[in-house]
Amino acid sequence: MRKVILSIIIFTIVGIGITFLTFSKNPDETLKDNYTLNYKKEYKIFSPPLPTHLNFCGESVPLDTFYVSEQLDREILVNTYWHSNSLLLFKRANRWLPVIEPILKENGIPDDFKYLALIESNLQNITSPVGAKGYWQLMKKTAQLYGLEVNKEVDERYDVEKSTLAACKYLQDAHKQFGSWTLAAASYNMGMGGLNNRLTQQKVHSYYDLLLNDETARYLYRTLAIKVIFETPSKYGFTLRQADLYPELKYHTIEVNSTINSWLLFAQKHHISYRLLKEFNPWLRAKNLSNPHHKTYLIKIPDTKMFKYQKMRSKMNTKTGVFGEQ
Repeated sequence: MRKVILSIIIFTIVGIGITFLTFSKNPDETLKDNYTLNYKKEYKIFSPPLPTHLNFCGESVPLDTFYVSEQLDREILVNTYWHSNSLLLFKRANRWLPVIEPILKENGIPDDFKYLALIESNLQNITSPVGAKGYWQLMKKTAQLYGLEVNKEVDERYDVEKSTLAACKYLQDAHKQFGSWTLAAASYNMGMGGLNNRLTQQKVHSYYDLLLNDETARYLYRTLAIKVIFETPSKYGFTLRQADLYPELKYHTIEVNSTINSWLLFAQKHHISYRLLKEFNPWLRAKNLSNPHHKTYLIKIPDTKMFKYQKMRSKMNTKTGVFGEQ
């Protein structure tokens, strides 16, 4: 009996000791152990796949050249894992590519050039450090050369339709000069004269054979990477519902061929805010329009349904997959 009692006492002491050791362990250390275990178990990063064949505007990309495949690999990695930027590109592209694509087609420009607008501006009306503006990042002299009005009151580089048309005219000229859409794309970044000088100096005829400054050297590969990801988004981890994408803007137009003393009063007259007027017509750069030559401008007025943006989005279906993977 005494042995039984002694055994019970010993087991009780041991149990209390184990319990004390367990609960005396620093909670932070326990949390750290669990965090490390989960990190090792759950967190995974993969190198995204490279395509085995690729072309730009029907012109083959020499992926068997080591530096070509490695530069493409770099840009695919950047755009695959720069999630916020790539997601925003998908969202904006749903709104703006249906505007851009028909203009490219009507002017004989291959569809792949839509990806230039994505890498040039992220489909935003931005201004670069050197003064290029709009979706297609046109410099003032280039924009005026190709028929855009640029002054203090009107800057048509901010008009997506007109700037796309100007970009088409430039690309037509570049293709005539170089006989290659790939070189035409490169010239869009560094200018026709600059590219022609490099080709002459280095005695080559292909973009992929040129030694260029870092910006132009990356330029086409950035375009190709966006093309690859947009054509097969799920392969690179992107799955968006249609409801996640920004819808196209709905509007009607009003002709204006006279002086407008106040765009604010104009907006109020048409029962919209000044903010909405400028959102739909970002090329209006001043509070008024002098228009001494009575030029006709088309002013976009948002349709009533645009006021119910969230309601419209909620009614959209939840189909997944975008841009080539419907």
